[in-house]
Amino acid sequence: MAKKYSSKINKIRTFALSLIFIGFAVMYIGIFFRTNVWLISIFMVLGLLCIVASTAVYFWIGMLSTRTVQVVCPTCNKSTKILGRVDMCMHCNEPLTLDPNLEGKEFDESYNKKK
Repeated sequence: MAKKYSSKINKIRTFALSLIFIGFAVMYIGIFFRTNVWLISIFMVLGLLCIVASTAVYFWIGMLSTRTVQVVCPTCNKSTKILGRVDMCMHCNEPLTLDPNLEGKEFDESYNKKK
């Protein structure tokens, strides 16, 4: 079965968005414990911590995005960002690389790992 790849920046943004929904879900679970002040407080604080963590992740990926290389995808002709040696186009999931040694090779995310 073929592996589904996506842009690293989009993966991190998706993780940050999921932290927001997890935070809201944890807060809503706290509503079921309205009679116990300590328990509802714990759930509310945990939910708030998830949302604060999401804000930190969004800030981090925003700062990381400033160090990326912007290229025009040869397939869809849209501007996209490359993070690392290999990455996927944010729009059409075309494998992209700036390393001439990797051109023409099968796409593998392990090319980004330090050996």
